[in-house]
Amino acid sequence: MKKLGLIAGKGELPIAIADEARSQGYTVVAVGLEPLADKSLSSHVDQIHWVNVGKFGKLIDTLKKYEISEAVMAGKVSKTLLYKSKITPDFRAVRLLMSVKNRSDDSVLLSIADELAREGITLLDITPFSAALLAPVGVLTKDAPSDQEWKDIAFGWNVAKEMGRLDIGQTVVVKNQAVMAVEAIEGTDEAIKRGGILAGKDAVVVKVSKPNQDMRFDVPAVGSDTIKAMKSVHARVLAVEANKCLVLNKDVILDEAGDAGISIVGYAA
Repeated sequence: MKKLGLIAGKGELPIAIADEARSQGYTVVAVGLEPLADKSLSSHVDQIHWVNVGKFGKLIDTLKKYEISEAVMAGKVSKTLLYKSKITPDFRAVRLLMSVKNRSDDSVLLSIADELAREGITLLDITPFSAALLAPVGVLTKDAPSDQEWKDIAFGWNVAKEMGRLDIGQTVVVKNQAVMAVEAIEGTDEAIKRGGILAGKDAVVVKVSKPNQDMRFDVPAVGSDTIKAMKSVHARVLAVEANKCLVLNKDVILDEAGDAGISIVGYAA
């Protein structure tokens, strides 16, 4: 039987990936990154080992112990952890961080992929395990954006793509064709809250993939936490890049969005 390593960060995506991989006949061996990965992941995989997010050497040793030659990364691992004293990186993690040209997402993640490859572990594109989660083109909710909101989506799209190209973030919050917030190290949900407060209400949130997005990692995704953040600041529209952004627990978040008067759009320029 085929084996797949799952390096699991925060959020709902690791569970969705695990379920799909097992339905395809894989034995899934997960490395749950503490304190990020959801403990309920254990019931969705065949084996799980919990490793502190700073212990990169232990992560590799665990995958090699189970003779894993192919793995996927799923779930958010925020770079804010690099600046929190409670996370103590091991020697291998320190060496990796010292070797990168900068601490942008792409630089760090590409270095991780290269280090795994040197150990005989190939990091796979997650698309074969997440195709059903990709946002389709069109309005996904009952309510559609207004004419002004469509203009904000188009405006925000161009800004978000440029931020992605610069490897700053993948989400922007706009209103009346003005930028309220750009996602940076704080992550999507906090950017939504910050931008939504500045907008007052009825903000438009646009989330895109990076140009030349590497589908092995940092794939844009939205879920219940995204809707919760939008509801907290009375944001009105969520536009995600069609066929490039994952929508987790789609039926649930569409119901949640509908109840809150939020429109969700799969957008393609």
